[in-house]
Amino acid sequence: MASTELRWHPAALREAEEARDWYLARSPLAAHGFVASLSDAVEAVAATPVRWPVGRHGCRERVFPNQYPYTLVYRVGPPVVVVAVAHQRRRPEFWRSR
Repeated sequence: MASTELRWHPAALREAEEARDWYLARSPLAAHGFVASLSDAVEAVAATPVRWPVGRHGCRERVFPNQYPYTLVYRVGPPVVVVAVAHQRRRPEFWRSR
């Protein structure tokens, strides 16, 4: 199955980097796990972007696997755009204006 190319909103990319850095400051192993979970979520969305239901503000949400409390928020285009890497317990829907 062919994968869809994803584009990243610049703020979503910063959010992913900030989360990785937060975990890295505490544990390189935790940071590695976060990056692996992010990668799994991105690969799943790229493979089947319409798999997850449409949620708030016309976006779809792929919850990270494992213990990381993040959600990959994206819009199916063309192109598929990652709108946010949102922490599940902080500032709900902060990304809605993107």
